[in-house]
This record gives sequence, C-alpha cells and structure tokens, in this order.
Amino acid sequence: MSRTCELSGKKPMSGQLRSHAENKTKRTFRPNLCSVTLISDALKRKVRVKVSAHALRSLEHRGGLDAYLLEAGDGRLSARLQRLKRDIVKARAEQPVAV
Repeated sequence: MSRTCELSGKKPMSGQLRSHAENKTKRTFRPNLCSVTLISDALKRKVRVKVSAHALRSLEHRGGLDAYLLEAGDGRLSARLQRLKRDIVKARAEQPVAV
C-alpha cells in the first residue's frame, strides 16, 4: 500500500511533461503524503497513518479522526482504517449516554 493515502484513497496519477517544442515525456503525479499520528477520542488511542495533505485538512475541518471516519465511505478507506472505524462505532455504542 505504498504511496496511497489511507483516508482519501488518493493514488499516483500518470501524465506527460510537455516542453516548449511539444515533446511528450511520461511522468507521475504523486500525492503529497505525510506520516502523522492521530488520536481517536472514542478509543483513547494513537493511530499512525499515511495521509495526504488535502485529507489532513479535511480531517481537521470535520472535527477529528472519529468524525472523519464515521462520515467516510468504506470504499475510500484502507483495510486498517475500516477496522478502526468498526472499533469506534462499537466504542460509541457502549458509551453511556450523558443526560
């Protein structure tokens, strides 16, 4: 699972470099990946993930790792984060409801 964002599923894309003379050269556009440690509030645990800078901004905008995972579709998430999402749902169901 190298060079793939674990949250958004972004992967390298291919394209061409075009010179002034319109010569075509193959190249790859790689996502801007960052290795970050995120904290799950429901599980009270740290999680180390490879995330694109764009997904990291989206994660902060939505209110943290738990909120992002609960809204995200399973097709975009890596297998490891799908398991984490299931654990978060279980932990939230077991929490007592505050009145």
